[in-house]
Amino acid sequence: MNENVCWLFKWYLTPMQDYKKMIDEACGRVYEVARKTSLDFAPEVSSRHGNNIWLKREDQQPVFSYKLRGAYNLMASLSESEKKKGVIAASAGNHAQGVALAGDKLGIEAVIVMPKTTPEIKVTAVKRLGAEVILHGNNYDEAKDYATSVAIDEGKAYIPPYDHPVVIAGQATVAVEILEQHPTQPDIIFVPVGGGGLIAGIVAYLQELAPEITIIGVEPDEAPCMHAALAAGERVELEHIGIFADGAAVRQAGEEPFRIIRDVVDEILLVNVDEICAAVKDIFEDTRSIPEPAGALALAGLKQYVARENIKDKELVAIFSGANVNFDRLRHIAELSALGENREALIGTTIPEKPGSFLKYCYDLGPRLITEFNYRYGDSKTAHIFAGVQLRHGAEEKQILIDSLKDKGYEVVDLSGDEVAKMHVRYMVGGHAAQAENELLYRFEFPERSGALLHFLGQMGERWNISLFHYRNHGAAYGRVLMGIQVPAEERPEFQEFLDGLEMQYWDESGNAAYEMFLS
Repeated sequence: MNENVCWLFKWYLTPMQDYKKMIDEACGRVYEVARKTSLDFAPEVSSRHGNNIWLKREDQQPVFSYKLRGAYNLMASLSESEKKKGVIAASAGNHAQGVALAGDKLGIEAVIVMPKTTPEIKVTAVKRLGAEVILHGNNYDEAKDYATSVAIDEGKAYIPPYDHPVVIAGQATVAVEILEQHPTQPDIIFVPVGGGGLIAGIVAYLQELAPEITIIGVEPDEAPCMHAALAAGERVELEHIGIFADGAAVRQAGEEPFRIIRDVVDEILLVNVDEICAAVKDIFEDTRSIPEPAGALALAGLKQYVARENIKDKELVAIFSGANVNFDRLRHIAELSALGENREALIGTTIPEKPGSFLKYCYDLGPRLITEFNYRYGDSKTAHIFAGVQLRHGAEEKQILIDSLKDKGYEVVDLSGDEVAKMHVRYMVGGHAAQAENELLYRFEFPERSGALLHFLGQMGERWNISLFHYRNHGAAYGRVLMGIQVPAEERPEFQEFLDGLEMQYWDESGNAAYEMFLS
């Protein structure tokens, strides 16, 4: 069964002219459980970026996300016989909570299939809302396949997260409220994009009432499914997706959302992890609310667009779509926010290994606040320093600093955008290991479940020695691991065969600049 079919509630391509009526009907339903969230002016971020910036506060919903609107709209429109059979959905987060709360409100038995890797905080939240939770599979796709098979076997209505006209109409109520609440009219609305249900609803409504408003979607650059679909002219399935903005980590855009937006949306912007973290901080400073990474996508895209187009004094709206963030992730977000705003630079510098050279380097850095400093003896000729430096004037100041150090004769590497440097090496700087011959460096994403590492090591057996290992838990579904493995040249083909059989994402970082400078 395809995800664009709600079991016992089938739909076909819906004419655009029908959406206005469906959205009007949704407005009569969703507020039985959802709230009309506020459209708040963001004074700090507006001042810094020279425009009037407004945040649509979907974190104010009972489940801290807009997903409740679409889920409730579809479930409330089911027939009485369908309601009696119950509903089932697949989700690792916000949609699950929306379905659970809607089921509790409507008296419908709700079953949520969640991947085994789902953080316990989200499982607990769904159970607390009265839904039955089934843990199945290691990712969303496996959970979805199981949920749809149960829907067929038991005759339950399958509630998709985005690919259904009634769900889309429910999400469109966000746009209805924006037009009602803005004191004039927005020039541009920035919308986070995962499967596309929210942006499709906003497009469907505004095309009828205010087609002059520009609509721009924003996706994480590590999960650009709608961006790829618009570029290809058809939906494509991404081979790999990143999981930092897990609320928007979708392999393939929805069929109906893609059909609605493909000729209407002006652009899909892609933002990186650092930009998302900076936007999280911006929203916190203006609202004292902490968005989840996907919840900050729209503001991250807005800032990127303003800088690129150099626009001023416009009315800009960013949809703050959700605030279901694990507390454990806040440290990681805070660390990267400074890099995302170009308020910190990470640089690696080679200096002579002789008395006084370290002091001279500190002097040559100038009167700057040092956020991090790691030093380790290299050999009798050179030493390497990993430094974090606070910036007051962004990327331009960073380049001036690097050029100044190079002019003074230092070898300097800018590590601010280096994933391994940011995630691992900054916490591991401790010197080279000359005895670690034939060392290869790989970065892995392990599912956060009991026994995952033991399973990996069991597959590897005693064939190769692990010479370096670093892991940090960031409260996400997957843990990030950096591993050095000693593999003689003649065994590389066998090792590659081992890697290909792991069925997990990995990256060869053996030539990484941070690794070569500090650890190899």
